Amino acid sequence: MRILLRPLLAAVSLLLATAVLGADKPGETKGSALEPSAENLALTWAKANLVLPRTLAGGRRWEGHAEDAPDVIGIAPLVVVMHGSSGVAPAIKEFQVWLADELGVASVAPDSLAIPDRLTYTSPVDVALYERVHALRQAELENALKTSRDWSWVDRQRVVIAGTSEGSVAVGRYTGKDVAARLIYSWSCEDNYFVMAPKLGIGAKEPVLNAISARDPYFSAANPWNKDRAVTGSCAAALKDDPKAEVMVIDADVHTILNRPEVRERSAQFLRGVLNP
Repeated sequence: MRILLRPLLAAVSLLLATAVLGADKPGETKGSALEPSAENLALTWAKANLVLPRTLAGGRRWEGHAEDAPDVIGIAPLVVVMHGSSGVAPAIKEFQVWLADELGVASVAPDSLAIPDRLTYTSPVDVALYERVHALRQAELENALKTSRDWSWVDRQRVVIAGTSEGSVAVGRYTGKDVAARLIYSWSCEDNYFVMAPKLGIGAKEPVLNAISARDPYFSAANPWNKDRAVTGSCAAALKDDPKAEVMVIDADVHTILNRPEVRERSAQFLRGVLNP
């Protein structure tokens, strides 16, 4: 395993990060639906955000819902992107566009918030509730991998799963052996306030890139919610015996980092190595 440390100036101070956490309304939830029913999973897939590179879409990048996917001629890798608790937010779409334009890679992001009355939360909530969310997200990922097999243009040997924050739990826990690599952004693969246990499903020699801020406001020791746990703030300990794993720790306080220039640079190198051996 390689550990990459980037000595960049933090964009926000630790004091400010803690203050922002304190400004939330702890324990607040809205909605109630978390059932991974066939109907709900079908909705997360139908409304998934699909981005096709210009090589697959007649010379122009195509973006839209998976249910509206155009006919495609050719074959290409696919990245299944698992969004965080904010849903298919602008950062997710920006990441997908970058995958298409920079790497020529297609991507699809299942939309968990397409489920009517989908439960959302303001952390911290009870860990049992988080685990119900994780179970739904896991089912969404497995459904996306299964349903994407209907797309004849997907190179099944070059399917990558990627997640950020809440979505990274599903990526880290996936036990299937049918993916080429994993990208785990903004989660530390550790026993923290967010999970009952990491329950990782990563193989012993599986390509994995973990990128996270050194003082991530949720998953590092800087968050007081983790004060009773031996949190180190990255996946380094969990992946120490995996020779194909890399951990990138950024000197920053911010949570969402998948679109930062240095993270993009390392992600591009990692994906090119995996997808173009």
